[in-house]
Amino acid sequence: MANLLKIAEEAFATGKQHPEFKAGDTVTVAYRIVEGNKERTQLYRGVVIKISGHGEKKRFTVRKMSGTIGVERIFPIESPAIDSIEVNKIGKVRRAKLYYLRKLTGKKARIKEKRTIVRAEEA
Repeated sequence: MANLLKIAEEAFATGKQHPEFKAGDTVTVAYRIVEGNKERTQLYRGVVIKISGHGEKKRFTVRKMSGTIGVERIFPIESPAIDSIEVNKIGKVRRAKLYYLRKLTGKKARIKEKRTIVRAEEA
């Protein structure tokens, strides 16, 4: 039974390389939607509020604001429907699960961006 489960997991594993990201980062997920016989790619941009699972079962939750309503979507990292994941901003947060963002609105719900120091090389 366990061997059969491993074979099924390997069949669904896409082997795609995605960038490293963590909770607090703003990402754009491009995923394919099949409507009847048509297929299109939709972009979903939001803040990663949690990453759970491990290995092929790893999944992440992305939260975005659609007007005044917060929308969360869970993506399996090894999903064949995901075309690409792009990290737009690296967030400066101190915890792994950002459930507190659900209660916040407007400017309070913003996450500070982590600044990287770029030093000029001396010639």
